[in-house]
Amino acid sequence: MISHQQTRHPNDGCEFREQLGPDADRQTLLSYLTRHYRHSSSAEWAERIAGGHVLIDSRSVHPETLLRTGSELVWNRPPWIEPDAPLSFSVLYEDADLLAVHKPAGLPTLPGANFLKNTLLHLVRSYASDAAPVHRLGRWTSGLVLCARNQKARVELMRQWSAKKVGKRYRALAAGLPDWEERTITTPIGPVSHGLLGSIHAATPDGKPSLSQVKVLERRRDSILCDVRIVTGRPHQIRIHLASAGHPLVGDPLYVAGGLPAPNSRALPGDPGYHLHSAELSFRHPCTGHELVIHCEPSSLLAECER
Repeated sequence: MISHQQTRHPNDGCEFREQLGPDADRQTLLSYLTRHYRHSSSAEWAERIAGGHVLIDSRSVHPETLLRTGSELVWNRPPWIEPDAPLSFSVLYEDADLLAVHKPAGLPTLPGANFLKNTLLHLVRSYASDAAPVHRLGRWTSGLVLCARNQKARVELMRQWSAKKVGKRYRALAAGLPDWEERTITTPIGPVSHGLLGSIHAATPDGKPSLSQVKVLERRRDSILCDVRIVTGRPHQIRIHLASAGHPLVGDPLYVAGGLPAPNSRALPGDPGYHLHSAELSFRHPCTGHELVIHCEPSSLLAECER
């Protein structure tokens, strides 16, 4: 296992850039930021604008500046202390083109929200500067993450991902005892309204086609241990699909039976509690063409009992 020491020192800050689309045209800067980036309040954005941390086309502006399609918005975020996260990972497979690692639950895959250095990307880059994840797991989903180490490998892996040529098996602990052993779930997934975020992915007839294949491995007192193979990769697909089948993940603070967020809940997609693990990826090596199957053992809670 490769570990880094947790630190409470501020990071180096960062710069966020965005080219404005048609939805920003003729809006004020303050209203646009408040509506699109809900992690901060209107007052917080106003303070950043006044402090010169938000630029439009390289110029300091005021909160009521009207935006135009095509302009560049830059937010220079000052250094901050990031939330704690487990700063470790294990190497599962490595060669000149690929790096496969075991991400612990609680570690974000990529920077976002209040995370910059306390991410798998930063840790992996410290180990192998040419490596970067080609997909992501939710913060509280543990398990296998595949990284490419050069452009050729990245392009070929993304081609396989887009063509649905990558096999993905997850291990999950779901609530309840179903009357089936195997089930294919095809509930469409798309955005639904959410009080805190505006919208969130969930089960909806207007969503995109989605496919998960569930196999019960073990029945426990009031839950099932199951393997889930996903053909599509919609956001939070396994959590939504098992919930839509009446068996939400044990401890999931967000999705309830039916595949929708719990009514009046203030839970967010990144909140902990559920039990989900990326256990296996199968694909063709991007440079040799050989079939590869990489496994990642789950925690004891998600392991099958010895028979």
